Amino acid sequence: MADPTPPTLPSELSVLPLRRTVAFPLTLQPLAVNRPVSIESVNRALGSDRLILLLLQKTDEDDPSPDELLRVGTVGVIRQMAKVGTGINIIVEGVARARADLVTRTGTSMRARITPMPERVERTIEVEAHVRRIQELIEKALSLATGLSEELRAVVMNIDDPLRLAYVLATLIDMKPEDKQALLEEDDLLKKLRAISAALTREISLLELKGKIESQAQQEMTDAQRQYYLRQQLKAIQQELGEGEGNELAELRKRVEDARLSESVNTAAMREVDRLGRMSAASPEYQMLRTYIDWLLDVPWSVTTADRLDPTEARKALDEDHYDLDKVKERIVEYLAVRKLKGDMKGPILCFVGPPGVGKTSLGQSIARAMSRKFVRISLGGVRDEAEIRGHRRTYIGSIPGRIVQGLKQAGSMNPVFMLDEIDKISVGFQGDPAAALLEVLDPAQNHAFRDHYLEIPVDLSRVLFITTSNQLSTIHPALLDRMEIITLSGYTEEEKLHIARKYLLPRQMGEHGLPAEAMEVTDSALRLVIAEHTREAGVRNLERQLGTICRKVAARLATRPADAGPAEKTVVDGDRVDEYLGPARFRKEVAFRTSRPGVATGVAWTETGGDVLFIEATLLPGGNQNIILTGQLGSVMQESARAALSHLRARAEDLGISPEFLAKHDLHVHVPAGAIPKDGPSAGVTMATAILSAARNTPVRQDVAMTGEITLSGLVLPVGGIREKALAARRFGLKTFVLPALNEPDLADIPEELRRDMTFVPVETLEQVIKVAMTDQTGSGH
Repeated sequence: MADPTPPTLPSELSVLPLRRTVAFPLTLQPLAVNRPVSIESVNRALGSDRLILLLLQKTDEDDPSPDELLRVGTVGVIRQMAKVGTGINIIVEGVARARADLVTRTGTSMRARITPMPERVERTIEVEAHVRRIQELIEKALSLATGLSEELRAVVMNIDDPLRLAYVLATLIDMKPEDKQALLEEDDLLKKLRAISAALTREISLLELKGKIESQAQQEMTDAQRQYYLRQQLKAIQQELGEGEGNELAELRKRVEDARLSESVNTAAMREVDRLGRMSAASPEYQMLRTYIDWLLDVPWSVTTADRLDPTEARKALDEDHYDLDKVKERIVEYLAVRKLKGDMKGPILCFVGPPGVGKTSLGQSIARAMSRKFVRISLGGVRDEAEIRGHRRTYIGSIPGRIVQGLKQAGSMNPVFMLDEIDKISVGFQGDPAAALLEVLDPAQNHAFRDHYLEIPVDLSRVLFITTSNQLSTIHPALLDRMEIITLSGYTEEEKLHIARKYLLPRQMGEHGLPAEAMEVTDSALRLVIAEHTREAGVRNLERQLGTICRKVAARLATRPADAGPAEKTVVDGDRVDEYLGPARFRKEVAFRTSRPGVATGVAWTETGGDVLFIEATLLPGGNQNIILTGQLGSVMQESARAALSHLRARAEDLGISPEFLAKHDLHVHVPAGAIPKDGPSAGVTMATAILSAARNTPVRQDVAMTGEITLSGLVLPVGGIREKALAARRFGLKTFVLPALNEPDLADIPEELRRDMTFVPVETLEQVIKVAMTDQTGSGH
């Protein structure tokens, strides 16, 4: 098909700059004209042939220059004009494409010299195929766009000219100005049709998605309206039955008022109750908020118990439950005495350190009873999550407060005795360090405003009496250790265990096994035998277990007696019958056997389970080359002590009665039995030196001597720790003489009178003094 006859166009026309829109030939375009340059161009066109050149601006400038206009545009004829205020509304019909060869501006007048750009239209099969495809897309788009009138549908579908169809659709479809400009500048009709087809496809996708969203929104709105209607009916029914939501909120408000909360807590509680009242019961957050309010009201913010401030009565109550432990009892009595004189004293933070079974945990219960306070205990063993202490934040599903707030709820008061058990066994995990969270809890300067992550309200812990327990101090965080008052609980002597068993353990076990007081008697000789040969511990836990075994066997005999056998005779358990109930002795006094040969010395050690006895063995191996062999899982410090002891012996060999060449053709082997147990520390230095010297002299060490102390290269004996525990261990093994560093002599004040009476304590300053006490020659005289 040939080109349509182009209209005759003048060589120069007024220019109307367009912002963010493109005018096309063969279409009608309504325009609002407000800028002076645009009004001037329209007026000039209206004053002549009504023709005007419409050019797209590159920018959105209000007063564009000629350089800011694109060069390809549309020549249009102004069909209608109406003045509106200071502007003009016009309808322009596109006539033809044209190129602006030169654009000039004089004042507010802008004109352009133009060249027509006629467009060629050929109705090929390919063009027809694109037209039909576009018509199908138009039909689909118009069916999705429900707001369009049927008249518009008819107009668009009846356009026969492919070029006009492309331009009309370009004005109707939401396209970017630069895409419309590219469509206008394109000479190839097929490319124009492809661009329109792509734009229509995109428009249909948007309309389909819009319809889907509207359908979903309508469905959700319908469901929400239905739920609202049903909830309103349910609320009316519940109000008739007196079970409505309003009653629940009223009950919560009453609980808040009755709780006598502080101003800050009351404000927070009422704010959350108000939020709950505005929330639907079907909302997922409703139950979370209700749980939070319940926790907030379960904390006893204003509840405290009255302390028993009579120190004498408190000491009497402590003595009823525990034997000895004078340091702890005196500390509690002092606290109560000060509270009696000064009512607002903060609670102390105590740390009980000692071996298992000495009564650390039960002592906390006794302290609470003596002070008439509630008692709460939480175990920190294995805790590795900071949230265990501070709680989880409310954003998490299933979040709850930390153990501190839970403990206050359990106690029902803000001043309980709070025991943090096994504080030395806290672990560090990827969730945080619980010990760091405890820094705030156990700091008297901070714990008046402890902030739990769940409650997010300061909690006053200053009136709580915190007691922590530990078997050792080395694993406790240094900053945490600095905040606590350390009270050491040592192991018990045999006499103390006998008294505890007689007064506390045996009556409790008889009661737990249903034995009346007149059914059984355990003699002192039997108790001493159980203590010495069936238990070997610093505390009394195993002792109570063995007494429980005896009670069970007596109870079994009583329960299996024939019904007609008459009243049962009292069962008397004496020393001769202990094996009948407990079997053969588990522990024997093996010191004499173990030290019967040269090269064996008896040392004492301190562990987290109390004191213990170590037998250190040394022997010289002929045919060697001065090598030293150390076995028994010895730590680096203990290995260095052995080497230091050997160096001193070689340096003072002649003075110690051995040949300086005693290692010339020998190797030295030092072994500490119980090889499966790791050992370390410097306190076995003098014991190793004594064992090596005994092997070199081929002279046994005295069988009744235990020793401890660190040795230097010059032979001085330095102080060590745990003297009381070590002395108790030596006593349990039947040792009579205890050699200790002279600098540890003040520690003898902590030794029970019973031990000082039964054992000989020898303070020494040098290894030579140790040798005089510990070794004898074949005739029995010391070197």
